[in-house]
Amino acid sequence: MKKDLNIIEDYTPESITSLLSDLVDQVFVINSNTNRYRRVISRGFMDECFQPEGEYDDLLEKLFFHMKDSGENVVDSYKVFLSSYGTYNDKYTRRCKVSYLGRQHIIQMNIYPIKDSSIYIFVLNELDYEDSASDMMASTKVHTIQNTYLFSMYIDLIKNTTSSLSVTEVSDENMHSHILYTDWRMMIVNMIWPADKDKFLRRTDPEYLKTHFAPGHSSSFDVKMQNLEGKFIWVKLIFSRSETYNEDDFRFVFMVQDINESMESMYSLLKEVEEKASIDTLTGVYNHGRIETEITNAIEKVRKNGDEASIIILDIDYFKEVNDNYGHSVGDKTLKCFSQIVKDYLADLDCKLGRWGGEEFVAVCQGYSVSEAQNLSTKLLTIISTQQFEDVGCITASIGITSLYPQDGITSAFERMDKALYQAKSDGRNCVRVRE
Repeated sequence: MKKDLNIIEDYTPESITSLLSDLVDQVFVINSNTNRYRRVISRGFMDECFQPEGEYDDLLEKLFFHMKDSGENVVDSYKVFLSSYGTYNDKYTRRCKVSYLGRQHIIQMNIYPIKDSSIYIFVLNELDYEDSASDMMASTKVHTIQNTYLFSMYIDLIKNTTSSLSVTEVSDENMHSHILYTDWRMMIVNMIWPADKDKFLRRTDPEYLKTHFAPGHSSSFDVKMQNLEGKFIWVKLIFSRSETYNEDDFRFVFMVQDINESMESMYSLLKEVEEKASIDTLTGVYNHGRIETEITNAIEKVRKNGDEASIIILDIDYFKEVNDNYGHSVGDKTLKCFSQIVKDYLADLDCKLGRWGGEEFVAVCQGYSVSEAQNLSTKLLTIISTQQFEDVGCITASIGITSLYPQDGITSAFERMDKALYQAKSDGRNCVRVRE
């Protein structure tokens, strides 16, 4: 006769255990000391998703140390934290997403530490995706503001502990972790951009935090930090000391905010402003101040690295007659056209061009010897002389060249270049002359 399962008095601990073994999808036995696990019950998709046995860290990674939405792996450098997420002193439960064969599954995970041992029992059940996903999405909406932050945790400097770790890209729930603050700090510094490491170590030092934060005080600083996908992004690191009347109570909330988009926009705007401040408004090439800076930079490279470099000055022949005969409007058009021809030619040669003033232009040729600069200048004069300029027809130019030397300053270099140009003008124009 079939047993009536509706009589609650018939249930015993033994029968409950037997029933549960038929109901659960997956049971693992873990030895945290040996970093090993073994599967004792398995059914459903998890039978293929998880290996029958293996390393505990690999199991933790597959369960919840991955990107929560895509299922993609966390970059290897962050896996140093895996061991700190796998220690349990009491029963623990959470939901997590597991990706298998391109499909997302939601799992309810219950963890039972065995007293006086290093053994944990992991019990896993797959939940109905539609119902569970709706619950998780509702939770996500509630925490929209919080989730603009990549990471947060609670710090007790006196106990040297961290708690309530939240990694929003991994889970909407707090991560169960046991890691000392001093250990966390020395691990996370490896994810900081090299130029920012000293700042990070100084501003996160326990003694710095104790001496620079009054109760209730908050402060932040910006660094570039590797995210879970391995890309360095701009983040704001925020420390806030808890409000307390005990001067010896040093508890902090620490948060990491993703500010990469706003920082990139700001740097783009700064570069745009810098470019505008560096550009000659008529011709669109560098202005006098910027090309003078480029000469100074080239001299510095010659001095430090022993690189070759040359500078070229171009002067449009008889340009005063263009203005006198056709007017300044045509003169301006001629300057624009002339500078564009020279700019296009030099662009492929990695030389920088600027307007020195009037009809004079200067090019900085980093990595070019004076003979190489002379060759490219000769070709440039041919190109200029064969062009038809609107209203004025053909024009020519004269060029002066000099090398840059370690002992040079902007004045000495310009004087030699200017003397070479004067020689080109004296020798009949439309030619190249060099002054070493």
